[in-house]
Amino acid sequence: MQRRTLLKTAVIVTALQATMALAENPVLKIGFVGVTSGPAAAWGISNQRSMEARAAWINETGGYTIGETTYDIEIVSFDDQKDPKRAIAGMEKMAQEGIHYVVGPNVDDGAAAVRPVAEANGIMYFPYAFPKSLYQAPASNAVLGMVANYQSGPAIYKYLMENEGVKTVAFIAANESDPLSQRDGGVAAAKELGLEVVSDNVTYQVDTTDFTPVLTPVMRSRPDLLVLSGVSPANAPQLIRSARELGFEGLISTETAQDAGVLAEGAGDLANGFISVGGASTPELASPMMNEFVDRYKKMFGEYNDESNTKVYALEYILETLKAEPSAIKDVDVFQASMDTFEAPNPYMNGDAKLRYVGMSSFGQRRQVAVPLVVNVYQDGVFETLFVAEVD
Repeated sequence: MQRRTLLKTAVIVTALQATMALAENPVLKIGFVGVTSGPAAAWGISNQRSMEARAAWINETGGYTIGETTYDIEIVSFDDQKDPKRAIAGMEKMAQEGIHYVVGPNVDDGAAAVRPVAEANGIMYFPYAFPKSLYQAPASNAVLGMVANYQSGPAIYKYLMENEGVKTVAFIAANESDPLSQRDGGVAAAKELGLEVVSDNVTYQVDTTDFTPVLTPVMRSRPDLLVLSGVSPANAPQLIRSARELGFEGLISTETAQDAGVLAEGAGDLANGFISVGGASTPELASPMMNEFVDRYKKMFGEYNDESNTKVYALEYILETLKAEPSAIKDVDVFQASMDTFEAPNPYMNGDAKLRYVGMSSFGQRRQVAVPLVVNVYQDGVFETLFVAEVD
């Protein structure tokens, strides 16, 4: 009797295992190559965590249906340590695993370095990097995942001119290609708007710990606005603290996204009034799905970065475009061909907002995701919305 019972149990278990195996969804791998260590780590960590939180949510609720197949989503991540050579290695890893859609890299050098690998291996990638050459023809495989500094900078300067009476501006940047490029773009935009640029040649090394001697000559120019071009989340509070301790009472801004927790820890109340580009959402814009995403992110990681309101979009754009064109899963040419006409409901915003590709004004082709330009001001440990705009 006992032997029959054991045999019967074994048959039932085997049948259940077979049923479960049949019920398992095939896996669709989406890559992430970006910086998750060092001074700029907050940018990439926000990317990776946003993707992982959304993928876990999709898988928990049964998967994502593209064509006649429902997939579980797997995020394959690679920390490029803000090193272009490692970024290339990361993109090569994605190619080896047969991954055709990758989010990142997070900085200009890395995004430019991986372009040949992406194009040679049929990979569409969504960088958070600003060089226009990545998105202008003949380039076609990169899609800007956020609002660029040459789009947000003029909007911020114009707002401050009209609302705060700003007339003079000074720029300071780390002595690296990304910040220097962003500084040059900011200077050009400021001059075009009619601002007087009183300082634009002061730079610092990224490992600087004492910013007082760096900022002293800038403070002598007495600008109404100090722009921290391309500043990393680790350097921002140090620069703000040093400027305030030197007696600077003007406005301070940047076109890069920041982390409120890092600002609170590194600069405290001295960071009050600091203006930066925020996540692509505000309490008024956020849909129930955005609010649930934030809750799930917090439960997975114990904290939340406002920048993830922007970073959540790349994975959604990839999946929704594949849903519209299932054959694009293995053929990025199909993906590219659909970008001019692609449109889907934006699940993260209230109202009738759409997911669509933009960038015609800046790049001459649609190689940018449409996300709101939300500009924040830091106050007492949190970001508050200063204004919201949009980019074509």
